[in-house]
Amino acid sequence: MKKTLYILILFLSVFSCNSQVPAQFSEVALNDMFVTLDGDDIAFNNILKAQSNQTIVIDIWASWCGDCLKGMPKVKALQKSYPDASYVFLSLDKNQEAWKRGIKKYKIKGNHYFMKSGWDGPFGEFVKLDWIPRYMVVDTQGNIKLFKAIKADDDNIKQSLK
Repeated sequence: MKKTLYILILFLSVFSCNSQVPAQFSEVALNDMFVTLDGDDIAFNNILKAQSNQTIVIDIWASWCGDCLKGMPKVKALQKSYPDASYVFLSLDKNQEAWKRGIKKYKIKGNHYFMKSGWDGPFGEFVKLDWIPRYMVVDTQGNIKLFKAIKADDDNIKQSLK
């Protein structure tokens, strides 16, 4: 009995520490630099500020990503169902030219930024980026309402937007 209890306590302590989802972006993630469509650098914090007083849906994607492209019709449906939200697209394309071509080719409406630091930069590390597409929802106060979804029709996204 003692052995079983010990194993249960060990299991809970190890896995409960790793399951915490942040409610706020870290300072280093907020200071990570992105690129605007005009070619200017912008800190992630300023991207959030530009959408102040709106719920934000973040879509981390790339034009070379098959799963991202398969999800775009679902993103467009989400935009139609929740037009009051702001949609921020963060690109992991290999270069800015490919990123801009992808936006135009797939007619993606929203606020677009290129992830200058890539997968392993401060923002990517903070969100534990391991797969794209990746969706997040941020509330009007800048709090993270949904930390991770990998499908645009995930019910958790819809719940976070209500």
